[in-house]
Amino acid sequence: MRLPNTAFTERPWRIHEFIKDFEVEDVWDLDTPGGPDDLALLVKQFSGDGSEFNPSRMYKLLFAIRWRLGAILKWDGAEHGVGPRNPSLRDRLPDDLREGPRGPDLRTVPMKSVYQTSDEWATEVVNKTVHAVMHIGWVDDGNGGHHAQMAVLVKKKGLLGKVYMPLILPFRRVFVTPNLVKTIGRHWNARTAG
Repeated sequence: MRLPNTAFTERPWRIHEFIKDFEVEDVWDLDTPGGPDDLALLVKQFSGDGSEFNPSRMYKLLFAIRWRLGAILKWDGAEHGVGPRNPSLRDRLPDDLREGPRGPDLRTVPMKSVYQTSDEWATEVVNKTVHAVMHIGWVDDGNGGHHAQMAVLVKKKGLLGKVYMPLILPFRRVFVTPNLVKTIGRHWNARTAG
């Protein structure tokens, strides 16, 4: 399910225009078979009331630990979020993307939507450790179908981010992201089967 970074970097996504200072953390293939215009349905699944996207207990537990740790260490305060000291990616958007649909914010994690097109959706979160972006791209599989790929992009903030991000990478790659990818596919396929 995990793909080489080139699966993201070699595609002509619009996001490449304004994320040159971000690193590609990893890229994942999502089990979301669909038609050419189905990205909007997947975005709705992510941002729904919980019935469309209900992550597993493991996913919820790991994020609960992270948010609790962030509260104790004061990593997630408003002063570390999007604002004058930490501009949103929206501030970098070309006019056509800024004036186009923004897309919905996520409900299960505090990620804010940056932009949405027919084949791309980007969300962001900013805290004391990182400015992170989740990019969902809707790709043609070459056989008449389409599906999503998810890229995680990061800009580490200070020494804390440079230490914290490599420290959690094994947990993300072994537990968090695979669990998220399975949940996305399970909910997508249950929706399309019903």
